[in-house]
Amino acid sequence: MIGVVADDITGSNDIGIMFSSSGYIADIYSYHSSVRDQLTDGLPDVLIFDTDSRLDHATEAYQKVYRATKDIQKAGADQFFNKTCSVFRGNIGTEFDAMLDALDEEFAVVVLGFPRNGRTTVDSIHYVYGEKLEDSQFKNDPIHPMTESNLMNILQAQTKRKVLGLQQNIIKQGAVKIQAAIKKVKAKKQAQYLVLDVTEQSDLFEIAKAVKSERIICGSSALGEELPKVQNKQEKKANNLQLPKLESEKGLFCAAGSLMPQTFKQVEYMKQSGGYVLELDTVSLLQEDSASQVESFVKFIVKKINAGHNVVLHSSNTKDKVIDTKEEAARRGWSNTRISRYISETIAEITSKVIAQTGQHRFVVAGGDTSATVCKVMGIKGMRVWEEIQPGLPSCLSHTEQPYLIVLKSGSFGDETFIEQAFDHLQHMDDEYNRLISEVKKEGLPNGSGN
Repeated sequence: MIGVVADDITGSNDIGIMFSSSGYIADIYSYHSSVRDQLTDGLPDVLIFDTDSRLDHATEAYQKVYRATKDIQKAGADQFFNKTCSVFRGNIGTEFDAMLDALDEEFAVVVLGFPRNGRTTVDSIHYVYGEKLEDSQFKNDPIHPMTESNLMNILQAQTKRKVLGLQQNIIKQGAVKIQAAIKKVKAKKQAQYLVLDVTEQSDLFEIAKAVKSERIICGSSALGEELPKVQNKQEKKANNLQLPKLESEKGLFCAAGSLMPQTFKQVEYMKQSGGYVLELDTVSLLQEDSASQVESFVKFIVKKINAGHNVVLHSSNTKDKVIDTKEEAARRGWSNTRISRYISETIAEITSKVIAQTGQHRFVVAGGDTSATVCKVMGIKGMRVWEEIQPGLPSCLSHTEQPYLIVLKSGSFGDETFIEQAFDHLQHMDDEYNRLISEVKKEGLPNGSGN
């Protein structure tokens, strides 16, 4: 079994769908000390623990990942993946160190490139859609502004272990040369972390062949798409969980808390399409009675959804509003992290009440922090990766007594039509599900609840 420790919920979904698209069963659980007691009967092919540690202090992040690694090993994992942000935001070095320490290991390959989502690495310099990381949209990240493009430098600043890069002149020679280079670094103890270049999807396939037997892999989700192609094919199993009933006469809800340009464009697209798009004014949220604002939003949204309309609620996402929100938070003595969490908690409260009052148990959330908070408020501690909608963006089915079919979207992923596509997916998933069940019965595949 492959054990994945991820630092946020949308990243967990992202890597889950990479494996799931190759027929592996991938289950995700919010990590806590008794998480192993929650695991369903029969282990999945890929078990993912979400530590929700990207915004934590480095010491707390280390402890979470260390314990999560120990627990996922006890659960049966024999190969380990430390899933991080695809642009290295967060406690990267700390969390990598925690996994190595927990497993008593001293080496890991690091692969961050994800060409299908615009992330490439050339001579250890990371690019986002052709721009250096330090010049990309992530330079203005409110919590982790990225002002450096060299991945070796970013990682080395967070660890005492030695970092080296394996550059494209070796990668382009294929799996045999890549594997030989890795063995040389390990044998001579030249580095404990080896960052590999990735310029195109074919590079990932060659890398996967070279590292398929490595005990620890760190980085983005992209390699998860290629590893199943080169590992011994496991017996394909079918998802047998039940979908929540679609209230076909009612609309659907999307809560968007991300400030990334992709999410901004997705919200604007929904506005231009004539949908009901509401702004949660974050300045007013700090200045006025938040409880009355929450109730007003819930009342309006529930009315529209019950009348058959889809509704999108988003936090203020223009540059001026974001600046004003930070200034108002500063007057209160609040940090960027605290205001971010406060907004996420407010959106989560609205979402929980909307879903409870409409009975429509299918919905969309945009933004990693917002997704994590919504799941926490709604008691969603485990889920199974379901179907991919766009690259790295799947729907998931919750492991709850009352199941939810949900789409938890990374803020920086997806084209402008994504929210619309996600709504369409949630409305028509039953047809696809019935088709898959028919195939299972025809082929006599074992179900997904056992190994």
